[in-house]
Amino acid sequence: MQTYELTAEEKGIRIDKFITDYYPQWSRTLIQQWIKEGHVEVNGESIKSNYKVAAGDKIAITEPDLIPLNAEAEEMNLDIIYEDSDVLVVNKPRGMVVHPAPGNYSGTLVNGLMAHCKDLSGINGVLRPGIVHRIDKDTSGLLMVAKNDIAHESLVEQLKNKETKRRYVAIVSGVISHDKGTVDAPIGRNPDDRQSMMVTDKNSKDAVTHFQVMERFKSHSLVACELETGRTHQIRVHMKYIGFPIIEDPKYGPRRQRKRFPIEGQALHAQLLGFEHPRTKEIMTFTAPLPEDMENCLEQLRKMDLT
Repeated sequence: MQTYELTAEEKGIRIDKFITDYYPQWSRTLIQQWIKEGHVEVNGESIKSNYKVAAGDKIAITEPDLIPLNAEAEEMNLDIIYEDSDVLVVNKPRGMVVHPAPGNYSGTLVNGLMAHCKDLSGINGVLRPGIVHRIDKDTSGLLMVAKNDIAHESLVEQLKNKETKRRYVAIVSGVISHDKGTVDAPIGRNPDDRQSMMVTDKNSKDAVTHFQVMERFKSHSLVACELETGRTHQIRVHMKYIGFPIIEDPKYGPRRQRKRFPIEGQALHAQLLGFEHPRTKEIMTFTAPLPEDMENCLEQLRKMDLT
């Protein structure tokens, strides 16, 4: 059981949001389900997800026993970069969903991981075993996976404390004149499109992205982006916000430039991942080369510069 007593500064937040902010290893959907089932109590009583916490509230969370995963193991040719008894680092291809969701129980990274190893951490609920963080379906690159609960807790804590290193490479529309910069702008859900995020001061979370220009073309730039925080669609939203959206991004990219480049989905790749090993405490850093489709985009841009 997890227990917590609120301070005066924390009052007024929805209970489901407060719990997922404080315990990021649990998704908000999972917490809402637990609240419905009575696994979350405030001052000894059951509440609803929209309950606003108050100073002095005593929150008690009883984790229910895990139920069987509603997804099946599937043999896949996964690109495993590193693996030991605690952690696994995988290079996810563009187009693959990370974890199952209602109506999408097959073909995900989790399906492949279930076939590859039988000892994934169960902390993140029945549909996300071993998943510590995620990247979007049409973003390629490195993910760390926990093979036991101790490793999971350590990696989540490192993410929460901003102790991991995550560098992405993106091709953006427009030529960025300065060599490097930082975008410090809060991100929240777009009220007009619940599937999209935006920079906003309302119902948002702090978000910080550092970027550096790696190569410039006539009308595009290749940039490296490092995450200080890990908000949904963070790099995609921040690059659009400063006027340099990622090419071929179906949500945030420039519509008039769609389908100009040989890539399906945004030109974004999680190139580097670094963290402290949960057991040995060794600092580990992994890299994955740009996928072929992004290399083809760069080749096209370089040819355009010569014409």
